[in-house]
Amino acid sequence: MARSASWPAKLTIGILWLALPPLALAGGSVPNALTAPDGQHDFDFNVGTWKTHIRRLVHPLSGSKDWVWMGGTVVIRKVWGGRGQIEEVEADGQTGHFESLTLFLYNPQAHQWSVSFANSHEGKLAQPAIGRFSNGRGEFFDQETHLGRAILVRVVWADITQSSHRFEQAFSEDGGKSWETNFVAVLTRAADGVATSAEPLAALPAAQHDFDWQIGNWKIRMQRLQHPLSGSTTWTELDGNVAVRPLWNGRANLAEITSSGPSGNLEFLSLRLFDPESKQWSLHFASSGSGILSVPMVGQFEHGQGEFYDYEPVNRRMTLVRFRFGSITGGSNRDEQAFSVDGGKTWETNWVNRSTRIAQTGRDLRNAKPLTPS
Repeated sequence: MARSASWPAKLTIGILWLALPPLALAGGSVPNALTAPDGQHDFDFNVGTWKTHIRRLVHPLSGSKDWVWMGGTVVIRKVWGGRGQIEEVEADGQTGHFESLTLFLYNPQAHQWSVSFANSHEGKLAQPAIGRFSNGRGEFFDQETHLGRAILVRVVWADITQSSHRFEQAFSEDGGKSWETNFVAVLTRAADGVATSAEPLAALPAAQHDFDWQIGNWKIRMQRLQHPLSGSTTWTELDGNVAVRPLWNGRANLAEITSSGPSGNLEFLSLRLFDPESKQWSLHFASSGSGILSVPMVGQFEHGQGEFYDYEPVNRRMTLVRFRFGSITGGSNRDEQAFSVDGGKTWETNWVNRSTRIAQTGRDLRNAKPLTPS
């Protein structure tokens, strides 16, 4: 339970470009790929349905000793062929109803996991905690801001058995010399499919249904400009499959993409989160080669078309990136990516995707899986 490829690319449902930096270990060391243990299965114990009992310190780093209690259900599923997991939490207690979603991603280069958390009030992924397991204990760290001050955050999985484990979060104001624990969860395994008190989708904001049209499996034809922003007019094509499943009572969805073409095989993952306050979506991408989430694109749907933007370096030059979903019908859609280096005055389209729905009968879309590229 969590609290809180050779082409530089980034993906919504199509693929967007992004140069992803290598992930370094604490202290700046880089793992030796020949000697570092493969940790892809370290979180296998986590998969399933759990009952959780939670204690939370109300005011961390204030000297407070006031704790509140919650109890609820945690459901964790493998995604992306085991390179990731999705955790969905629902709990109730002294402070009311609590829901969260966590994305776990494995980085095969660093042999580390990233753990990215979002709560239902904001619909935004927090700074990921990065770490690994050693001797049956997982420790993960990140730096955040608390009450205007920079602090270290540590999350730990320990006391792991087949039927139970323990999760803790702690803060440090002195660079890790001392830690104050502020969140403790004890999880015991329950039968898969235990009912939760999920809010019905009909009661949620209409914008939260913006991606409902995409749930399911699709064939995709991709056309990619090989050298954007260079004057190049050479395009290449890839064919593949996309599986999109709903998450978190409709507040999120996950797309898994496999494709192949002249340049080889590509695998991508995209997590989309709905922010109930802004009524916008954030789109997060990772490639199988890195397991690292990109800078999110943010935007919304209007008049049947979705537009999402971010500002990021492309070939070492800060570039405005736009992604559009359009031509949406029940059985097909088109999306495309474009770059601008003049603040949006002009755009160069560099990626075009055309998707066609694969007919499904009697299949649970929550468990939809990408097919082998044709």
